Amino acid sequence: MVNGTFLRAAILLGIFCLAGPAVNAAEMYVTPSINYVDDDKERAADDVIGGQIGVGWKLSPRVFVEGVFGYADMPGYFQDIDIMDLSANVLFSLGPDTRLSPYVLAGTGIMRTSSNMVETETSALANLGVGVMYRFGESAASLRLEYRKRFELYNTVTFDDQIVSLGIQYSFGKKKETIVAPVWRDTDGDQDGIMNSADVCPNSPPGQTVNARGCPRDSDFDGVGDDDDQCPNTARGAIVNRVGCSDDQDVDGYKNSVDECLETNLGARVDTGGCQILAVIDLPSVKFETGSDTIVDGYQIELNRAAASLVAHPEYIVEVAGYTDSSGVYAANQALSEVRAIRVREYLVSQGVNPDSITARGYGEAGPVADNRTPEGREQNRRVEIRILSH
Repeated sequence: MVNGTFLRAAILLGIFCLAGPAVNAAEMYVTPSINYVDDDKERAADDVIGGQIGVGWKLSPRVFVEGVFGYADMPGYFQDIDIMDLSANVLFSLGPDTRLSPYVLAGTGIMRTSSNMVETETSALANLGVGVMYRFGESAASLRLEYRKRFELYNTVTFDDQIVSLGIQYSFGKKKETIVAPVWRDTDGDQDGIMNSADVCPNSPPGQTVNARGCPRDSDFDGVGDDDDQCPNTARGAIVNRVGCSDDQDVDGYKNSVDECLETNLGARVDTGGCQILAVIDLPSVKFETGSDTIVDGYQIELNRAAASLVAHPEYIVEVAGYTDSSGVYAANQALSEVRAIRVREYLVSQGVNPDSITARGYGEAGPVADNRTPEGREQNRRVEIRILSH
């Protein structure tokens, strides 16, 4: 029975080796490898380093067939074992024919086992495994790493071994393909007047006005082309809707619905109405008692100087801005800041400033210039500023 099994396997392997070149002589390869054999523990032998050599053919970009001969000498405590195996395997690549190609394999064959304790045995085997091949650039050589399980079949006692192999696969006889370079012609696919080679936006809609790069012309850089932009002069950085308009067209932090000055210069300091503050006259000596609109003594000189400047420039439109520290109730602070601003305005008007050109507004606790956690900081925050809004 054993001899019959060996004979049938040998005949099959012989037919395989003879038929391989006829299948695809231009895709032949050889693979010498070293093996680490983790043998079945029932053998009572050591794990060893062995070797194998394979010859194969590439049937298609993903299917390979190969014949493999392997040998391992396993020393043991009671006996030394020599194993030779001859198998035919089919490999199936799991990916495209690229530099790194994983694969699975299955196959069958014969295994001959001999030792100094028992007579030589020949049995059938089956292989199942996985591996990966890495091709070195455009060369014919590839690094091949493989794990397979070898199952012994049709024997009184069967053993299963695990084998890890590392080898170099060398292909030869492959015909080089002649690649004819296509004739390249530059075209204008979207017919916007910009050739594809220079067109950054190659799919512009028909009739779209484009710039030199082939993209929709966008004069205000808001992301909406001029042809579709209903607000063509939006300030740089404004968030716009699909027709290019913004709720805050001058990007001053105040929506159009409450902005009294819709075209403030970009980045300009503005008041609560969204209008630009051209200049600020600080009044560091004008201080107030905590929780009061009473100005601390010593303010007259500074306010007189400010009044003289405003009288000399009647064209100025001025706002007196009042502030408080964070002590007390928010609503009360807001009201107090307005009263403080009114007191300063009244004094400036008494010194000859045109009452029609000066307003008073309270900002409460907003815009502190110092730390409200310290007495000194709170004193600085109880202040009044004179803002020149236009001239």
